[in-house]
Amino acid sequence: MKITDVSVHLVRLPPRREHLWATKMDTPIGHHAIIELHTDEGVVGWGEAPAGGTWGGAYGRNYGETPETVQHIVVDHLLPAIRGLDPLDIGLIHARMDRVVKGHPYAKAAVDIACYDAAGKALGVPVYQLLGGMHRDGIEVAHSLGIMELERCFAEAEQAVSEGALTIKCKTGLEPDRDVDLVRGLRERLGDQIRIRVDGNEGYSSVAQAVDVTRRQEEYDILLCEQPLMGAKQLARVAARISSPVMADESAWDVHDILELDALDAAQSFSCYVTKPGGLYRAKRQADVADDLGMICDIGGSIETGIGNAANLHLGAALPNAVLPSVCPVSRPEGSDGPRIAGVYYLDDLVQEPFAFVRGRVMVPEGAGLGIEVDRAKLDKYRV
Repeated sequence: MKITDVSVHLVRLPPRREHLWATKMDTPIGHHAIIELHTDEGVVGWGEAPAGGTWGGAYGRNYGETPETVQHIVVDHLLPAIRGLDPLDIGLIHARMDRVVKGHPYAKAAVDIACYDAAGKALGVPVYQLLGGMHRDGIEVAHSLGIMELERCFAEAEQAVSEGALTIKCKTGLEPDRDVDLVRGLRERLGDQIRIRVDGNEGYSSVAQAVDVTRRQEEYDILLCEQPLMGAKQLARVAARISSPVMADESAWDVHDILELDALDAAQSFSCYVTKPGGLYRAKRQADVADDLGMICDIGGSIETGIGNAANLHLGAALPNAVLPSVCPVSRPEGSDGPRIAGVYYLDDLVQEPFAFVRGRVMVPEGAGLGIEVDRAKLDKYRV
């Protein structure tokens, strides 16, 4: 089987509400690049790049991408480099992509996902099997609130919990007192059984401020403190002064970042994305190195459509250390059964069937490849 062509579809899904965090207070979610990879045997693989111009690593180490830059990089650079290769030769495909373009991990991840989907379909096996097998059949959902008014946060969290969510993730990092009031109010309303995790998205102004806010939040039992400010060295200074475990996100893009975090004792866990390291192939490698170092992870993401989310779930199934509740959406097309709030960020989706949501977990799609069918009518409907 040989790669013959790649099409890039730019889409914009309708969000259920705005979803904001400390370093992204303006750009709407849902504007993504969808990759359709064609082969000489008629097998089609799907991938996704939920690229955002405001999303990158510390100090410009990793820069923002957009759906438009993804389209340019894939069509003009990556496709000519990989045309004629077998999607199963994923290591060779990455070597070819890296040879023609440095960086651009979201563009490479979209191609990588599509290759895994096509390879799984050709072999009749799910993607998680290509990654080494299934450790779990679903990922516990951490319902993400985004930055919004406290009363809206409380109401949404209560509804998400009533629909089955077991963990609430709070976006923080802009107003210290508000961030403490948020955790306090959630704990009072949700009780002791619901887990609460906080994510500052590098928003705090200093180590002292991040430590002060986190210590005050710890009075109400938080699961972890995610990326309160920029850079591994500053994370290490926070980690040494708080009780809660620190999670790295913006400071954890690849294997080299994992080694740096470990050397500095900067984080006990990290957010493992399909996209940040450049695809499933390198995400698995990153997670394996972290596992050898005793570091656990969640499955992070950028609020993908069902295409990218399926890749997230297959990765989470295949990683032994992906044990933390994750912001993996409960992908569902308009009018389908399932939760209305818990894990739901869009009013519609590009996949034909909703993802199952069982006892607080979103389940790995069944079937060959990613286990999804793309609704081409929806692809056209939401095309930009």
